[in-house]
Amino acid sequence: MTRSDKHENLKNLPGIDHLLELSKKNKSFLDIPRSVILESVRTALEIIRKNILANIETPINDDTILMQMHVLAKEKIRPRLVNVINATGVVLHTNLGRALLCDDALKNITRIAQSYSNLELKIETGKRGIRYEAVDELICELTGAQSAIVVNNNAGAVLLALNTIAENTQVVVSRGELVEIGGSFRIPDVMSKSGCILKEVGTTNRTHLKDYETAISDNTGLFLKVHASNYKIEGFTASVSLKDLVSLGKNTNIPVMEDLGSGTLIDFSKYGLPPEPTVADSVRSGADIVTFSGDKLLGGPQTGIIVGRKETIDQIKKNPLTRALRVDKLTLAALESTLKLYRDEEKAIRKIPTLRMLTLSFKDICKKADLLFKTIKKDIGFLADIDFADLNSRPGGGSFPELNLPTRCVTIQPENMSVSKLEINMRLATPAIIGRIENNQYILDPRTIQDGQEAIISSTLAKILIKNDQ
Repeated sequence: MTRSDKHENLKNLPGIDHLLELSKKNKSFLDIPRSVILESVRTALEIIRKNILANIETPINDDTILMQMHVLAKEKIRPRLVNVINATGVVLHTNLGRALLCDDALKNITRIAQSYSNLELKIETGKRGIRYEAVDELICELTGAQSAIVVNNNAGAVLLALNTIAENTQVVVSRGELVEIGGSFRIPDVMSKSGCILKEVGTTNRTHLKDYETAISDNTGLFLKVHASNYKIEGFTASVSLKDLVSLGKNTNIPVMEDLGSGTLIDFSKYGLPPEPTVADSVRSGADIVTFSGDKLLGGPQTGIIVGRKETIDQIKKNPLTRALRVDKLTLAALESTLKLYRDEEKAIRKIPTLRMLTLSFKDICKKADLLFKTIKKDIGFLADIDFADLNSRPGGGSFPELNLPTRCVTIQPENMSVSKLEINMRLATPAIIGRIENNQYILDPRTIQDGQEAIISSTLAKILIKNDQ
């Protein structure tokens, strides 16, 4: 393309006003905001200009540009947060939003969202109330704690508690408990932001009670114990129990706090899983403060829950940081409904998705796998090798480190497509389907596939493989 040709093509580009007028008459633009259409016009014209200058042949006509504008506008307005089918077998998948909410929580969110509520009003007196009253009595009932407060997440709970109890004082913690959580956030960093002074004791693998005793000074403000919920140290190890640390705290008049991380309200060992300390266990041990997550093993919305002695919780409630970390009415609505189910453990296991998936029997997993297999076999049996594989699911979310949950997966090996390409196409589908690859096979784990999603997975596979085969 000569210089004069480029100049002529640039000169022939339609004007923005002209394209905007055309879009008004085009039905495909009816539901798109004017500001988005204007941006799409400018972007489409800029792309054409760059192509012309780069000697890339580009059609310059109204219909082609309108089509490009529509593609750009649709991309601009599409939701960024979308539904995903989790076929990975990781129950509490942080990247996929962790815990699924139970039906009771979803109904309560809708009920509260579409109306005014008594979020901070005491209906009995007509005076201002405290938003935490929606759940604090319920939390205390289930954990045995004297008082409770809920904030935005467990990192916030730890930050708030440390700042309230031990600002400008030393917090004694074992080196083996200086954990790093998701997103490279570390306990020492959270402690630093809270205004505390970290005092490490013991070694990575062994810490004794005498290490805590030796570390005590006039400026010691707190003993902190961090539950190793997202890692495990084995071999030549030693650690101090919460009960022994509480005893030392009482003898030295130093408060004790435990960060449980995931936190659970039920004893999972009754369901064939490894024992995990419950919140009630920590409260009974005498800890002044216990913090844990609401969207992990509890199976509720993202929250950080703080339980403990009333006088300490009252101090936390008065901390100005509490307002910055507070939760909204929808979170409280979801949490309240989730917690109420724990009054009947059998009902909680059945109705809270996280608990149901974690405790699912291998027999039930096999039934789900068989249904998934038959559905897929019917739709794409001629385009792929479909089989079963006994593998492992994972709890995820920084809970039950190293625990493998036996599962029966459905494996897909396409005839005319690589496994990696299939994974990409499934991930880019609507809804996105997230599986995993093992041994050069595309793996679908039924543990985390919800009822009714089998048909969606199968039809998506069919569309991808049939299109590729044509």
